Formats: sequence, C-alpha cells, structure tokens
Amino acid sequence: MISEKEKCRQGELYDANYDTELITERQACKGLCHEYNHLHPSEAKRRKDIIVKLFGKTGNNFLIEQPFFCDYGYNIEIGENFYVNMNCVILDEARVSFGDNVFIAPNCGFYTAGHPFDVEQRNRGLEYARPITIGNNVWIGAHVCVLPGVTIGDNCVIGAGSVVNRDIPANSLAVGNPCRVIRKI
Repeated sequence: MISEKEKCRQGELYDANYDTELITERQACKGLCHEYNHLHPSEAKRRKDIIVKLFGKTGNNFLIEQPFFCDYGYNIEIGENFYVNMNCVILDEARVSFGDNVFIAPNCGFYTAGHPFDVEQRNRGLEYARPITIGNNVWIGAHVCVLPGVTIGDNCVIGAGSVVNRDIPANSLAVGNPCRVIRKI
C-alpha cells in the first residue's frame, strides 16, 4: 500500500488532514518555526542553525526575517545570498526551490498545496501538491502570492501584489493579478 506522503510526492491526491505521519511531520516543523520566531533577532547563529535543520538544503549566506512559517521545511531549498523579509509563508507540501541571489519582500506566500474542485474529495481532506521553482537573481515584491506548479525564471522581477498562477520566463518584469509579463529586462 502506498503512503499518503508517497502519493503527495507523485503528484496524486493524498490525505493531508488525517494522515498521522504527515500530521506528525507538520507538528515538528511548526515547533521549529515557533522556536525560530521567538528568538531574539540578535541570535543570528541560533536562527541560522534552526533554518539549516529545518530546510532540505541551504546555501551558506542567507537571512530569513521573523516571523516565518512553513509546513514541512524539508521540501525547501535555498541558494546563496538568499533574503526573505518578514511574514513569509511557504506551504511546502511539494519542493520549493530558490536559486542564488533571491530577494523576497514582506508578506509573500509560496503555496504548493491545492484542493480538488470536487466537494466530496475536498471534504475528505484530499489535496494535491505541485512544486515551485524560483530561478537565480530574482526579486519578488511585497504581498506576492505564488501558486502551485509555478516556475519563475532567472533574472525576473515580480511586482508587488502579484498573484503568480503561471510560469514567468527568464529576464521578465511581471506584475498583476493574474501576473503577466509586461516587458523583458
């Protein structure tokens, strides 16, 4: 029998709400996020140690401002020179990968989880997860929402308040709801 976690990894509908393995993993992650968010900002080494423990992969140079929230942590990969301002949420049911030199403004969300339109499936707690990939040298403005399955290419700027529901090609300035390329950079 295939586990709910394996179904998730395969991109199938899976039980996120009632599966004890996934609940346990989310609780452990939330505990680390709680600890991280309650550290004094001057405790840079301890903050870095928690993120290294929490994330699947980190570069050496990164700063994630508090508060920060994620669901599992181990599905998050960050490159070098990574900066996230306060109030970032990453629902990392699937892999969320950030390249080098990525700068994220306050109040941004990256959501790999989605729910079926079928009300009976949704009410049973089923969901799906699609990975998010952010390239190198990307700046994401304040209050940006990145939805499941999106790739943002290298050297992009995503304007504040955008809802990114489709891929954005490299070297683009993109803004809006839904987010659209307005010109090449």
